[in-house]
Order: sequence, then C-alpha cells, then structure tokens
Amino acid sequence: MKDYLVTIFGGGGFVGRQVAQVLLARGARVRIAQRDPATALRVKPLGGLGQVQFTAADIRNPASVARAVAGSDIVINLVGILKGDFDAFHHRGAANVAKAAADTGVSALVHMSAIGADADSPSAYGRSKAAGEAAVKAAFPNATIIRPSIIFGVEDQFLNRFAQIVAMLPVVPVIGGATRFQPVYVADVAQAIANAAEQPGVHGGQTYELGGPQVLSMKDINQWIARATGRDKALVDVPHAAAKLLAMLPGGPITSDQLAMLGRDNVVAPGAKGLDALGVVATPMAGVADKWMVRYRKHGRFAGRVSA
Repeated sequence: MKDYLVTIFGGGGFVGRQVAQVLLARGARVRIAQRDPATALRVKPLGGLGQVQFTAADIRNPASVARAVAGSDIVINLVGILKGDFDAFHHRGAANVAKAAADTGVSALVHMSAIGADADSPSAYGRSKAAGEAAVKAAFPNATIIRPSIIFGVEDQFLNRFAQIVAMLPVVPVIGGATRFQPVYVADVAQAIANAAEQPGVHGGQTYELGGPQVLSMKDINQWIARATGRDKALVDVPHAAAKLLAMLPGGPITSDQLAMLGRDNVVAPGAKGLDALGVVATPMAGVADKWMVRYRKHGRFAGRVSA
C-alpha cells in the first residue's frame, strides 16, 4: 500500500475521512474526489506533507470522474445519498466510476453499497443500490462490494439524531420500532474497506455484508440511547398509517422511501461474508458510543455531580 495512489470518491464524508485516515497510516497517497473539495479539507492534516491531494469531481459527470481516476492505483467509491435522485448517484454514477477505473487499469476497486440492495426492494434507494452493484460488476468484474448495515460513529447522523430527539421530547415517537438493524462502527468499516483495497487478489470479486456484534430493533436502539444519556423517557410506537401521513409532509421526519426501507430488516444475511472475512473484529456499540453520548446528558459530563 505504501506510495500507492488511492482515489476516494466521497473521501471527505463521514466514512471517507475514516477510510482516508487508515490508508494514510499505511503509507498510501490519497486523492480525495469531491464535488466541493473545500468540504474535505479536514482530511489534509491526517497525512504527511504532500500525502493528500484534492480534486473536484462529480460522479454524475464521466469526464470529471475520468480526470479524478487518472494515474490511480486503487479506486474507492463511497458516494451515497439518503434522498434525491438515487439512480443518478447510486447507479449511473457508480457505473461511471467503475468504467473509469477499468479504463485506467487500477489494481483494485472497492464499491460501498448497502445491506438492502435488492432489485425487488420496496424502496427506490434499495433498487438503485442493486442497480449500482450490477453496473459496477459489469464494468469491473473484480470489484469488491461492501454492504454495511447502519453505520455509527462520533459524527454520525444516526445515534446523534436520535439522541437529540430523546433529549428534546418528553415522549419519544418511534417509527418502524420492530425493524431490526445491526449497527456497525465506522472505524471497523474503514479498516474493512482498506483491507479489501489492499488485497484485491483475496477480496476482489467478492461481496461482504458488514454488521456489528448486536442485532437491535429500532425501539431497542432508542431505549439504549435513553439509558446512555440518563434520560427516563417513554417510547411510543407510531402506527404505520400515521407514519405514512408524516412521510407525506414537506420536511417531515421521514420520507416515503425511508419508510419503505423500514419495512425490511437491515441485518447481515445468513451465510454472508462479513467483517471477520476481511480481518476485522466487530466493535460493540456500547463499547465506544458511551463516550460521545455524554454530550446529550442533562448536565453533560457532569451528570450525577450536579443536582437538578
């Protein structure tokens, strides 16, 4: 990996910064390909002098993708959206990256998809992820596909979002309370992606589903957050009919497509290759998340010392 040039599409994002940090520690040169490189400047101090490059690239634009990939040894695509034109980013954009990687002759391509990628998914998100995987495999058959469950970490929009809700509301509404997830730590995902990129002879052409050591329902997760933040809150399941109405509201707490995704569990499939096959030991959520849940306690890190 030392001195290899690794181009990371979406390298300035939540997962991308972690992947970049792992690769830089292994001696790779990293090129961050981002629509707005200014949003990724936090990556620069993670490497040595000249070890990090930045380039403007939009995966919807084949020419900009080709420019970003030029001269690369390895390409990693982490681009994903939760609402908007899924097909443009997850399918056509992924195809652009895979074609450019093949044309450049890189040694490895790692494509991050998601558990729930399915051509028959009830959600446009899931269908677009499946279409993207198919396009990547067609253009670059030896690509490694990474499908994580919900990813958590200090800067996530998962635990932090629900912790804010738990802190604000006297009663916490839970949508899709019975849906099961297998939350996976962002540092584990980053190590897995780096390992796949470093060993295409072992991991190329494979699909891996990444999940943590615990399977938890949406309601379980909210209950854990309430305990971790010292909040004794009542959790109320939102009926599906009410959730559908909320999903129709502009700027509502959930979109119709996200609600459709909650109709299926988001866990590693039986028999699927996972973190262990990529040489990573899964980190339990409680083992690390407590450290940043403290900010949501009534008196922060002084909780228990200050009388209310």
